[in-house]
Amino acid sequence: MQYLLSVIDDTPDSGTPEEMVDIDVFNEALQTGGHWVFAGGLGGPDTATVIDGRGAQAVFTDGPFVETKEWLSGFWIIEAPDLDAALKLAAAGSKACNRRVEVRPFL
Repeated sequence: MQYLLSVIDDTPDSGTPEEMVDIDVFNEALQTGGHWVFAGGLGGPDTATVIDGRGAQAVFTDGPFVETKEWLSGFWIIEAPDLDAALKLAAAGSKACNRRVEVRPFL
């Protein structure tokens, strides 16, 4: 089963050099453990554009779709046999990046 591990942050580009090393170690552990699917960091909310194509013409709005103090700053997509394994991996990812991590299964 695949899971999305979302990294929650409140400061753009806040990863320290030490955190980046720890994230690289975690990524390598995911790869060698057969859990790696894909991962990436994201630009801050100020780089977002929301598109609403439900009407006759698409409407483009700068900024995030909600105003919030925290946002998604990165993610991992992992393979895990069950939720318990995904939660354990998410705890290790949270420790590595020094941020909170949300876990969601893909449907």
